[in-house]
Amino acid sequence: MCVTSNKGVNYEKFIEHFQGKTRKFERLSFVLAVFVFLGSVFCCFCIEVAMVSVPLGFEISGFDRSRTWVSQNGVFAFGFLESCSKEDEVDSFVVGIRYNLGDNEAVNVPVWSVGGGLRVSMNSTIRLSMDGRLILLDNPSGVIVWSSDTSSLGIRKASLLNNGNLVLVGIEDNVLWQSFNSPTSTLLPGQSLHFPQTLRAPSKKSTSSYYSFVIRHSGELALVWENNVTYWSNHVNLVGSVKEAIFDGNGLLGLIDTSNKTVWSISSKDFDEPSLTLRRLKMDSDGNLRIYSWNHVHHEWNVGWQAVENQCDVFGSCGLYSLCGLNSSGAVCDCLYQDSVNWGTGLSTVDSGSSGCKKMVDLGNCKMNTSMMVMRQTFLYGLYPPQDVDIMLSEKACKEYCSNDTTCIAATSKNDGTGICTIKRTSFISGYGNPSVSATSFLKVCLVPQAVSARGANPHVTAKPIPTTRGGDGKNFTAAIALIVLVTASGFVAIEMFVFWFMYRKWKIKAHIRIPFGKDAQMNAHYNSLIRLSFEEIKEITSDLANKLGPSVYKGALPNKTTVIVKALNDVTANEKDFRVAVSTLGRMHHRNLVLLMGFCSEANNRFLMYEYVQNGSLDKWLLNMEPDHNEGTWQQRLDIALGVARALAYLHSECQICVAHGNLKLENVLLDENFNPKLTDFGLGSLFKEEAASSSVSPSERDIYMFGEMLLQIVTCKRDILSENLNHLVEKTNEELNSEDSIISEEVERVVRIALWCMQNQPFLRPSIGEVVKVLEGTLSVDRPPLGFAFRPDQMDGRVLTEVELDSS
Repeated sequence: MCVTSNKGVNYEKFIEHFQGKTRKFERLSFVLAVFVFLGSVFCCFCIEVAMVSVPLGFEISGFDRSRTWVSQNGVFAFGFLESCSKEDEVDSFVVGIRYNLGDNEAVNVPVWSVGGGLRVSMNSTIRLSMDGRLILLDNPSGVIVWSSDTSSLGIRKASLLNNGNLVLVGIEDNVLWQSFNSPTSTLLPGQSLHFPQTLRAPSKKSTSSYYSFVIRHSGELALVWENNVTYWSNHVNLVGSVKEAIFDGNGLLGLIDTSNKTVWSISSKDFDEPSLTLRRLKMDSDGNLRIYSWNHVHHEWNVGWQAVENQCDVFGSCGLYSLCGLNSSGAVCDCLYQDSVNWGTGLSTVDSGSSGCKKMVDLGNCKMNTSMMVMRQTFLYGLYPPQDVDIMLSEKACKEYCSNDTTCIAATSKNDGTGICTIKRTSFISGYGNPSVSATSFLKVCLVPQAVSARGANPHVTAKPIPTTRGGDGKNFTAAIALIVLVTASGFVAIEMFVFWFMYRKWKIKAHIRIPFGKDAQMNAHYNSLIRLSFEEIKEITSDLANKLGPSVYKGALPNKTTVIVKALNDVTANEKDFRVAVSTLGRMHHRNLVLLMGFCSEANNRFLMYEYVQNGSLDKWLLNMEPDHNEGTWQQRLDIALGVARALAYLHSECQICVAHGNLKLENVLLDENFNPKLTDFGLGSLFKEEAASSSVSPSERDIYMFGEMLLQIVTCKRDILSENLNHLVEKTNEELNSEDSIISEEVERVVRIALWCMQNQPFLRPSIGEVVKVLEGTLSVDRPPLGFAFRPDQMDGRVLTEVELDSS
């Protein structure tokens, strides 16, 4: 609930005002409560629990999500909020607080959410447990996906206050926990922001947004991207200690010092407008911070202020491989890959991170030479490392430098008199452009030869007229028609015979490949040559699941004596349609470093995948049992294994129709064939069967990069636990065991360790792409020394303890 206050009020009274101690708020509460009551009469399907507080044991189920818990004045409601994700094609919900002003959906926007927007299924429950915790449960397993962690504080009840603050209170109604202290994307009037609290922009995907609104320890307010790029701040010289940033009901955002004096403020253009009673400050998904006010006449939220006036000045506003531009209607996005940049004909309005533009083509795969695409009034920047490099060159020299440098992807020449040429050595490019931008950019692309001929009919070939005599025109015409009909009919008959023969041969081949168990012999053509098995057939080829190789993994043999591996998918909860689509996707993946998927079984709760058998077992058994004396002799083998795994990951990430993350990369999931060629197994099971953790803020492919970096260090040191010791000691010991005075081997070890450390950076955007990793391991791309001191953090992938690793600067 937003309330206006009298002009000239000081901040002591202002704070008291939003604790419910002003008379003006009470007068408005009655009016709004009547408005809510009248609106509820027309909402026949809404069930509202109107109460000042709820006792221990109170709960709301996702199955009854129309049931909401309403504040006393009726302005706010708490419960399950609709959040249908089109990408997942399933209904998902967030639990939180929204406005509750009648049946007008436009005004009833969310203002706070549990877990920062954590999405849950309908089969979930929010409960105030008997031990005093507010918990979100995933039923029927009973797993707690979020908790207020207040079990030991003596909580007695919960209240949804009239200002939208959800509080847990103890004896004598003292507040022990409140939602105002855990803001998500919105500040309500009276709510403050303290260091190190942030407002995080909502994301349409399951991963967290890259954009945040922060208050720094110095008191400076800033908009940041991934904690390392600041694209807006209040730029104020602060004297004294700043206590908080506070948003008031008049549309003012201010910084308050320890003596409750305002040291900086901005206000909405409709500041102190008496007719406006609803306001909110929100960090939007496009990376901009805005003050909104509700227009009762037009029934819409109006923007009274925004931090970044030009949306293109928001870092990465259009996402990867895109350019942000302006036209008469505002900001629009265009793709990098066009023959020319035509501002004003953008593909879509700005939507951060949702660029529909294609990935850059690997310049190393260009069939011909590369060329430089020139983009006037355009500035490009790299979203991900390596960092941009500035050198002093003219515009022409800047273009030539990038053209001749094989590591350069793009360059920008500033035409502002500085002579700065910015070289970009990353393929993750974004940018902005308009006629006022004083810069020219160059993008390296594959040279496409001009077409010399068109497929299909040649327009220069004309039909030769048939010579005729005057008296035989009718006969010749009839004969020509008859000939055409005869040729056409013969052609159709020949085509039909060929199709029949082809289908018969295909059926015979299938029948030969198919396990001749005589049951369910037909094969769905959607799955190509994959064998579909029944559960009885699975038991037959594995001798009733007797030969167990590991958890849920069994060895078996086909009737033709071919050895296979059968993996039981015990934890996959995907429906039948999603399961078969995922299996079809896995079955189309063929790479020399991937284990071949041969068949599947899907019957009720019995789901299995059948793979080819790889005879030398997993990499951990070979690597970790290796004698130190043999390290030198196996170095090239180990390097080849690492390169093979990297190439398999590159295939999964960028060469398949869809990007497929491995999701569980470890030594046990790398198998060695008879020639010690590595083959990845268990790939794609998490991402394709939708088993990835929705709460993770790191994408599966980024986690693949981290886990591959860890595997590289394990391959170098022949040790599993590479984070328990000082890394320098491990590497020095490895060089001693290699007994290598060979400078080539020493350089290779250093190169592998460097790229491994880049892969294991705790900030995902610092990690290289897998394509860059492959080139480094091949020796075709150099790699810089990583930062001298940083923290390895596995991003909550497996719960290990944070370990500090210091690199020797020598």
